[in-house]
Amino acid sequence: MAQQNTPAHFDYNSTRNKLILSEYGRNVQNMVKYIVALPTKEERNRYAQVVIDLMGFLNPHLRDVADFKHKLWDHLHIISDFQIDVDSPYPKPSSEAIHLKPQPLRYPHQRIKYKHYGKTIELMIEKAKSIDDPDRKRHMVQAIANFMKMAYVQWNKDSVADESILADLFALSGGTLKLEENVNLNRVEFRPNNNQNNNNNRGRNNNNQNNRGGGGGRTNNNQRSNNQNRNRNNGGAKKY
Repeated sequence: MAQQNTPAHFDYNSTRNKLILSEYGRNVQNMVKYIVALPTKEERNRYAQVVIDLMGFLNPHLRDVADFKHKLWDHLHIISDFQIDVDSPYPKPSSEAIHLKPQPLRYPHQRIKYKHYGKTIELMIEKAKSIDDPDRKRHMVQAIANFMKMAYVQWNKDSVADESILADLFALSGGTLKLEENVNLNRVEFRPNNNQNNNNNRGRNNNNQNNRGGGGGRTNNNQRSNNQNRNRNNGGAKKY
């Protein structure tokens, strides 16, 4: 009777237990599992200290973290699924604290009339409306208008007339803030990024160099072809 060969059993990661903290690897997790099963606390303490040193060696970036040893001991308890019984120099963390999810952030839901000016401009306008001193109020409105012009240019990447800024200021303030007609705002011009200009110039220089190199190559090929034709003509000439 022929003996049937049994298929070999392969150990894949998909069939193994899930890694609790993957940055330490499966060997550390197996060692922690071995320590949990040790019969005496003396042995567990001794082996746990060895594993702590190994965990610190495998993750040297944790040495820059405050309470470096404390974090390693917490990770040891987490890897053991809080089953290891050792004399830790730090209090044992609770599973509830580890899996506690933070509260979701509350994002402001505020309607901004002109988004390119931002919410700060609206707050500044409300502050200026409450100023009683006429001279101080005028300087405040002038500063707000200059800031609005700068924000407009940066957002739209284009120039803007002072009349448009003053009209927006009048609309945002509900018709309460305005400047005199002969007042000029600070001159603001849009300037593209210097890196972008340098990249464009570099690209143009490379194209010019390639064109010069290509022209030289064509000239050399033409000269080489002319020399070959001249040699063939000289070789074919008869001597009398």
